[in-house]
Amino acid sequence: MANPFIDIHFVLSASKLAQLPPDTGTEVAFVGRSNAGKSSAINTITARKGLARTSKTPGRTSAINVFAIDERRRLLDLPGFGYARAPESVRRRWTRLVGRYLQSRRSLAGLILLIDVRRSAGAQEKALLAWCRDNAIPTHVLLAKSDKLGRGSNAEALRRLKTELLAFGVGVSVQLFSAHTRDGLAQARGILASWLRLAPDVQKKAPANKGREPGA
Repeated sequence: MANPFIDIHFVLSASKLAQLPPDTGTEVAFVGRSNAGKSSAINTITARKGLARTSKTPGRTSAINVFAIDERRRLLDLPGFGYARAPESVRRRWTRLVGRYLQSRRSLAGLILLIDVRRSAGAQEKALLAWCRDNAIPTHVLLAKSDKLGRGSNAEALRRLKTELLAFGVGVSVQLFSAHTRDGLAQARGILASWLRLAPDVQKKAPANKGREPGA
């Protein structure tokens, strides 16, 4: 399919919910641990290198970064969780911000949860998945950095996580993904396009983006 995100551009970094765009239209949020590769995934899926700024220091994103596809549709990069080097006060603030966003945002159509293929779903990921199940929020898991493992190990990791996800109902799906090799790109892009009801035939030149928080 053609890239349906050709016009996507950075809008703002919000450290408070009141700073977010009006709660209308449709948006999908990316969430995961600070070193799971959220920003790299966003850049690869949208085919916009540097859209979400990556950093060699995990945990740099302390705000919600908003990227507009058009006037009614958005992607959001939520602050990462689980990074021990961040001060406790900062981690609490991130947790509150993400929690309030999830509980209050009516335009949220689904979550893309990044999990490193070399890790299992931890307590925070499972708590998030349980919340999404209880609130009927579709969730698609990207088992990221699949280029770090061989074919057999990737297959085992995918099988194991699929088994774990059975407890969270039919609203959760999972796939392997690599921002480096683009493995799983078409599937991830298709999920987003479906949730956002995007036509895949827009071919306009995208504007530059400036000023967002660096990601993980």
